[in-house]
Amino acid sequence: MPEAGVVQSALSGAARMMFGKPDGLRRMDLSIDGFWDSFIAIPLAAPPLLVGWIASTSDYLAKPGASGSQLSVVAANGVVELAAWIVPILLLGLIARPAGIADRFVPYVVATNWASVIIAWYMLPISLLRLFTPESHDLIASLSLVAFIATMVLIWRLTNGAIGKGAAVSTAVFTAMLVASIATVYLFAWLLGIDA
Repeated sequence: MPEAGVVQSALSGAARMMFGKPDGLRRMDLSIDGFWDSFIAIPLAAPPLLVGWIASTSDYLAKPGASGSQLSVVAANGVVELAAWIVPILLLGLIARPAGIADRFVPYVVATNWASVIIAWYMLPISLLRLFTPESHDLIASLSLVAFIATMVLIWRLTNGAIGKGAAVSTAVFTAMLVASIATVYLFAWLLGIDA
C-alpha cells in the first residue's frame, strides 16, 4: 500500500492533468509497483460511491416489478461499479499493443485510477441529494448533466495527457473506454438483475 504522501502526490498530479497540465503525470509512480498501487484508488473512492449505490438502490426498488433486498441491490450496484472500473482496463490491455499505445498503457491506467478518486468525491453532493431529497428530480437531473459534461471534459484532458500521442489518438482511447464502461454497466446490471 502506498504511503499517504505518495497518494497525495498522485491525486494532485491527476487533478493537474484534468485541468490540462500533462506535467501532473510526473507526480505519479509509473513503475510496475506504482501501477498496482494505483488500484488503492478503488477503496479510496468507495465511501462516496457507496452513497451513490444506496441512492441508486432506492430508485431501483421504487420501480414496479423490482425485486431484492436493499442490501442485495447495494451489493449488486457495487459489483457493477467494480466491473465498470476493471473490465475496460482489461480490454484496453488486450488491444494496447495492436493499437500502438502499449507504451502508454501504464501511465493511462495509473492516471485514470487516481482521477477516479477525485471524480467520485466531487460527485458526492449529487449522490447525497438523490439520497436525502429524491423528490428534487429537476435539480438532481440538471446537476447530474452538468457534472457529467464536466467529467467528460476533465477525463478527456487527462487521457490526452496520459496517452501523449495527439488529440485524435486520445479521443479514440477516450471514446473506446467510455463505450466499454457503459456497455459493462448495462451487461453486469442485466446479469445481476438490476436493469429494470
